[in-house]
Amino acid sequence: MAKGRRQFTRPLDFRTSRKLFIIVAEGKKTEPQYFGLLNNRRSTTRVTCLESGNSPAQLLERIREYLKDEGLKDSDEAWIALDKDHWPDKLLEQLHEWSVVADNYGLALSNPMFEFWLLLHFEEGDGVSTRRKCMERLKVYIPNYNKEVKKNKFPLDKIKEAVHRAKKLDNPLCPDWPRQAGTTVYRLVENILKRD
Repeated sequence: MAKGRRQFTRPLDFRTSRKLFIIVAEGKKTEPQYFGLLNNRRSTTRVTCLESGNSPAQLLERIREYLKDEGLKDSDEAWIALDKDHWPDKLLEQLHEWSVVADNYGLALSNPMFEFWLLLHFEEGDGVSTRRKCMERLKVYIPNYNKEVKKNKFPLDKIKEAVHRAKKLDNPLCPDWPRQAGTTVYRLVENILKRD
């Protein structure tokens, strides 16, 4: 007589051993795909990008709504990721004010755009101050780039190089967001990588 299959039940406190990163991103394709690369089934970290609108006010509303409904453990983190674009400083100040309310909140802003962060995976990003220049340079490394992030272009060693390059640009450390070409996305990525 064959033995019956043993039922597997996940312990109720399964989620307590995992660190969760909740990210509300301005982009609906690029950012979720990129941050999705940082998920690993064997990892203790889980990265989740929430859908939202794309204005700073909509991003802030979405993260607040999530935190009100779902809450956040002290060990988890909530982040807003967006481009500097044409957004006036007054709107960005609201996001920054939210990000300093708690130690586990953050603002990952790229100037001029998220693709600047992607470019840092390949080079220093010198002289990139416009969206057009950023896209031109990124297409040197990813010729058919169309806002799609492919895992083979962003292996862990390249991600670590991007963190290193972004840190060099963020010197002295900006207290809120980069006013010149730069990005604080590295702060979020560093925190995610620390867990694995």
